[in-house]
Amino acid sequence: MHPQRGLPVVAIVGRPNVGKSTLFNAILGSRRAIVGDEPGITRDRIHGEVEYRGRRFEVVDTGGMIPDDDALIPSEIFKQARVALEQASHVIFLIDGRTEITASDRELAMLLRKLGKPIALAVNKIDAPAREVLAHEFHSLGIADLYPVSAEHRLGIDLLLDHVTAAFPAAGEEAAPEILNIKVAIIGRPNVGKSTLLNTLVGVERAIVSPVAGTTRDAVDESIEHDGVVYTFVDTAGIRRKGKTKRMAEKLSVVMARRHIRLANVALVVLDASEGVVALDATIAGYACEEGRSILLCVNKWDAAKDKNKRAFVRQVRDELKFLGFAPIAFLSAKDGKGVGQLFPLIHNAWEAASHRVSTGELNRFIETLGIETDVKLRYITQVSVRPPTFVVFTGGKEKLHFSTQRFLINRLRERFGFQATPLVIKVA
Repeated sequence: MHPQRGLPVVAIVGRPNVGKSTLFNAILGSRRAIVGDEPGITRDRIHGEVEYRGRRFEVVDTGGMIPDDDALIPSEIFKQARVALEQASHVIFLIDGRTEITASDRELAMLLRKLGKPIALAVNKIDAPAREVLAHEFHSLGIADLYPVSAEHRLGIDLLLDHVTAAFPAAGEEAAPEILNIKVAIIGRPNVGKSTLLNTLVGVERAIVSPVAGTTRDAVDESIEHDGVVYTFVDTAGIRRKGKTKRMAEKLSVVMARRHIRLANVALVVLDASEGVVALDATIAGYACEEGRSILLCVNKWDAAKDKNKRAFVRQVRDELKFLGFAPIAFLSAKDGKGVGQLFPLIHNAWEAASHRVSTGELNRFIETLGIETDVKLRYITQVSVRPPTFVVFTGGKEKLHFSTQRFLINRLRERFGFQATPLVIKVA
């Protein structure tokens, strides 16, 4: 247990250059409720707190405690990592799965076994099904619990953590269920009605948190509860002060939008129905897409639109914002509240879609049913993270997928698994 927080400690140990820091980042980076990296008990120690399936623990990267020297003998590695190892509830012994077992590996394994603590042998850089066979050769190190992983691609991490955390205390059943809190950025160019939309959204429900200073002096956060979900809205009000030129206001709108996008799960991109779609709308929406955020397009001031033809306006939006074909469009008038209520279920659905995870087996059965002839042979596909849903495709070679193939795959994934309102990322390994 951690002496201060009473949390179980998981220590990652291994020879230099086997990927300890990458595994550490994969465990922290793909988990919810991260406290983050912070200086530990010793100057070089890097640790962070993680919550995994209701079990909270501390993970320690011993890599920063050991010089980056391949010649370092195992007993010296062990000595420098001893503080972390003695506190550890479980040890992850990380080894490079692409190299032969060395005498040093065997010596370090022996030293770790003498600790008498639970040890999981994580065989790293196993990034394809064919390589999993190679991982089993490492059973000869005398550690029963072996897990093939690819820290870089975040493969096998869940199985490893399921095992490592199995004996850790879970949150008590009597504890109150965790309330989902979705952070929403209201973004757009000046005078499209962002502040009015925020006021209307908050006004239709009882505010459960008073307005508090946000990340900047001009931003205000409002949290409200709607149908058992807490929505925290970040307003970008105040970015256009009197005396500012139009150009300066537009620059500020981009700066503020980018800042709030980084803090949000879902971005509401507010468009002005009376003016149509302009270049700055595309710029601001583009940043939300690049950051991998779920996106809803809110066509505000619909009551003031000259032509009330929704179909024609949708066509214009899709033509001008081709890269946002996945984003739902909501027509509303923030000033009189018309159409605003529909945003709550749309935001919730967008968050759920971005958080959706598809099993590897289901994905590969899906690929087989496509029966497509592509520029590259698609051997294997797996989902490695969520928000945004990110997939790794294994081609068996170093070729990159053609843009048209990526687009085809993304479209089919949306149709089959319902990834509405969220960007999808496809990487090739």
